[in-house]
Amino acid sequence: MARPTVAVLGTGTMGAGMVTSLRRAGLPVRTWNRDPAKAQALTGTGAEAFGSPAEAADGADVVLTMLLDADAVLDVVRRAAPAAGTTWLQCSTVGVEGADRTVEAARELDLVLVDCPVLGTKEPAAKGALTLLASGPEEARERLAPVFDALGSKTVWLGEAGAGSRLKLACNSWLFMLTAGTAQAVALTRALGQDPQRFLDAIEGGPVDSAYAHVKGALMMAGDYPPSFGLTGAAKDARLIRAALRAGGVSDRLTAAVLETMEAAAGRLGDPGAVDMAAVVEGLTPADRG
Repeated sequence: MARPTVAVLGTGTMGAGMVTSLRRAGLPVRTWNRDPAKAQALTGTGAEAFGSPAEAADGADVVLTMLLDADAVLDVVRRAAPAAGTTWLQCSTVGVEGADRTVEAARELDLVLVDCPVLGTKEPAAKGALTLLASGPEEARERLAPVFDALGSKTVWLGEAGAGSRLKLACNSWLFMLTAGTAQAVALTRALGQDPQRFLDAIEGGPVDSAYAHVKGALMMAGDYPPSFGLTGAAKDARLIRAALRAGGVSDRLTAAVLETMEAAAGRLGDPGAVDMAAVVEGLTPADRG
């Protein structure tokens, strides 16, 4: 299938970038979003916008879901009711229990489920540079190849559906520790009377350097947080990670501390859903700073 038609259900920050990448590759794309304006805004790429999940999924070879959580995913895919045998590319971060529920839903709806959360944020999604954590039946690989080539720079196949969602939790746990560690270093450097840029200068080029720390650190120093990975979504994922740690018998104390800091930051912001998770630094800094 050289040019499968893809229905993208959920065209928020990540979904919109994925639509852009799919269209750049010349794939036919049908879109839907709870806020119709977000789907309509993508018609300039050549994507079609529809008023319901069922309309968008009608005739699609692949139905891609990129939504907030498992409840939203399951609600939308049932409303979409894709034709039996359709490939369901589930890219939302839904956690262990949520992944198990999607497996059950795929069986119920007779869909070919590929559980495939992604690593990357707004810019990689729009550039087709995501890392795809794919898990599902072997026969789905060939039919999804054009889609994966459009969306990502790397695909890691992990076995049966559900394995991708499990690895995504481990990857995000590391990502959140890196973000929180950067936030603490920026806040502490400032509290000690130093320019936080000096912290980034000190680690630059060394064995503990990270490009991600420089990107997020710059936002933290500026106090400006245009959303790439939203704080609300990050806190949701942190709760999924905490649940997985507890279920696996691993201490959740580190993630609990990060989540507490995210929630403290959210409480100080007018709309935590509209800021990047770099705003976690606001949960560490004095309220009267600046």
